[in-house]
Parts: sequence; C-alpha cells; structure tokens
Amino acid sequence: MRFKIIFAPVKPDKTDAIVDAAKAVGATGATIIPARGTGMREAKTFFGLTLEDQTDIVLFLLEEHMVKPVMEAIRTAGEFHKPGTGIAFVLPVENVLGMESQIEVFKNKVRDSYF
Repeated sequence: MRFKIIFAPVKPDKTDAIVDAAKAVGATGATIIPARGTGMREAKTFFGLTLEDQTDIVLFLLEEHMVKPVMEAIRTAGEFHKPGTGIAFVLPVENVLGMESQIEVFKNKVRDSYF
C-alpha cells in the first residue's frame, strides 16, 4: 500500500468542519497540532505586543487513492477560496508503522470502490 499525508494548516474555527468532511469521504482519523503562524497579512499589535494568528495543523495519513476525495472535501469545508482561511498540501510517505488496525479498512474501501 502507498500512503500520503495531507498537511492542512487552518484557522481553528475550520478544524472540526475539515475533519468531519474528511471522515465523511473515508478518512479514518486526523492528528491536530495547535500552532501559530504568519502570512501575507501583518500580525496585529496591541500596546507593543504582537498578536499572532492561532492555527491548527491538521494531518491526514491516507492510502494514496483517498487523497483526491479528501482534498476536495476539506477544500469545500475549509472554505479555502476565502483569503486567510488556510492551505493544504500533500507529501509522499516512505514508511508507516502502527497502521495495522486500519489497513483492513483501507483494503475494504479499495475493494468496494471497484465493485
């Protein structure tokens, strides 16, 4: 099996919608990492203190055939067409450990998609 990982740094108010949308099309789970970031827009300052935007980095480890439907689902749910909402990108994964319990689910989804 070939795996890929989707990284989606998004605004925290979009996180639940993105995870729910990904699960609805077949993702078996997600990892959410709280972060902070900066982008094209300047950070706000308040009495000399910089307020950085909070961000959640949502990670989806997926079997290769699931990437396109999950990307489409999170694009819609995360409203990526609006500026400053977030981004998503995909990277290949070389090796995976600890996925034994989910591999049967992945195999069934592949088999079901052919019938």
